[in-house]
Amino acid sequence: MKIEQTSDGLNRCWWCTATEQYIAYHDDDWGVPTADDRTLFEKITLESFQSGLSWRTILEKRDGFRRGFANFDFATVAAFDDADIDRLLNDTGIVRHRGKITATINNANRALEAIATHGSLATFLWSFADPHDLGSGTVQRGTSPAAEAMSKAMKKLGWKFVGPTTAYAFMQATGMVNDHVEGCHHRAISAAAIAGFTRP
Repeated sequence: MKIEQTSDGLNRCWWCTATEQYIAYHDDDWGVPTADDRTLFEKITLESFQSGLSWRTILEKRDGFRRGFANFDFATVAAFDDADIDRLLNDTGIVRHRGKITATINNANRALEAIATHGSLATFLWSFADPHDLGSGTVQRGTSPAAEAMSKAMKKLGWKFVGPTTAYAFMQATGMVNDHVEGCHHRAISAAAIAGFTRP
């Protein structure tokens, strides 16, 4: 895994340097721990849509996804009907994949069930995070035992498009693991944020 120096003179993870939008996502969003249910639902949804595509494609359409999916208010999304599916299939602001659209509606209902059972979506999802797996910064992984456990449990509960690779990407995005590359200026910042985060 490598780092690249960007125009401001800072070293960053190699994958984020293509655009200013990507750099901002890397610095301000990726790997920042959160217990906000709406944010967590947004992140798991976008990671599900990313399957088979580049993350840059999803990032550039994120505002479109937010508009199309009611800013990821999953109580609203859970009630989407056939007219909403047709609307989204004609929405050029998102990735128009019927299976992933219907999976998102399904997953919104599963999120509501998680809240009914666990008190919050955050409590359910963060229960899979391994506090001892802090990310090596040198080894590039596609999944982890914790992500595999998360994926297995979610699939058993009826969640869709949440394979182990998607689950691990979600864990990276939400600060459940710190996968900023060694030498990236944000690795220490992320580590401090994770250390100071109170798990739900």
